[in-house]
Amino acid sequence: MRTSDDILPALGRLPLARENVDRGCEERAREGWLDQVWEQPDARVLWLIGGRAPVLGGQLVLVRPDGDLPDDAVYLGRSATDAEQEVHGSDQETRSRAELILLVADEQPTLTRGEAGGRPVDQPEDVAWVGLRDAAAALTDRDAGVFVEAVAIANWHAGHTHCPRCGTPTAITQSGWVRVCPQDRSEHFPRTDPAIIVTVTDRDDRVLLGNNAAWGPAMYSTLAGFVEPGESLEAAVIREVHEESNLRIHSPVYLGSQPWPFPQSLMLGYTAVTDHPDEADADRDEVAHVRWFTRAELEETVASGDITIPGAASISRALIEHWYGGPLPEPRTLQN
Repeated sequence: MRTSDDILPALGRLPLARENVDRGCEERAREGWLDQVWEQPDARVLWLIGGRAPVLGGQLVLVRPDGDLPDDAVYLGRSATDAEQEVHGSDQETRSRAELILLVADEQPTLTRGEAGGRPVDQPEDVAWVGLRDAAAALTDRDAGVFVEAVAIANWHAGHTHCPRCGTPTAITQSGWVRVCPQDRSEHFPRTDPAIIVTVTDRDDRVLLGNNAAWGPAMYSTLAGFVEPGESLEAAVIREVHEESNLRIHSPVYLGSQPWPFPQSLMLGYTAVTDHPDEADADRDEVAHVRWFTRAELEETVASGDITIPGAASISRALIEHWYGGPLPEPRTLQN
């Protein structure tokens, strides 16, 4: 099986675009197949509560199945390598290729017989329930990919409980990857909304960042927006940048992508150029302010804390640091 490392674009390995699982797309479609997986000794369950997963020591906590297979269980895949090997190297003993199953809870479940990185969790009270944005950058490839997949498919199920044609409650089939309407027999599959996100530069190689009206005055990020029906990615880049900043741009170049399951986006990163930087003007609706930065200006304003930029899990951070040429400094504090 090819992994994301085989096809890396210019942005490299993005935090939410890592994975090391075989999703078993053909196998999971067979009727009754997940029931068999549930009974296997290498089956492991990942619990989610409100988009948060159990984490210990930088690894997801998985538990052994207990009782009957729930109707809303979703097959996530078969781990291609043991999570412990990713951390400590190939000389470690291979434990087992876990069959990973998602369950979503309303209340915190008891993590009986929990494991992190293939090792038993001796002190369940040390387990933290953490959101994807906070944990992803520190997780192994397998765990990051599984966490993203789990949040994305859970969000889809939560928002698609009824048939969009007739309103009848739908039934989950194919190991959690299809919902079927019992009234008209229509099948409904998970959907992803493509969105573009762009670093705009000018002839002096400055970068344009925008402040969203909903963020507060200090946060700056790259411009972004959803792709409309019947629109190419490049056309969306040109349209969205003009809508949000009044700039006319050209030469959009694709740099990389990663899922952003909040609730169901795929972020496609681009860079583009404007020949008229003086025309930059925020739309005052979605974007409150736009600002040009040289590398020295961005470094100083981030280090001083005058502005903040998106965190490590965001493709926006990767785009900005790709333009900058490396990691940006952390804000200066009394400790550093």
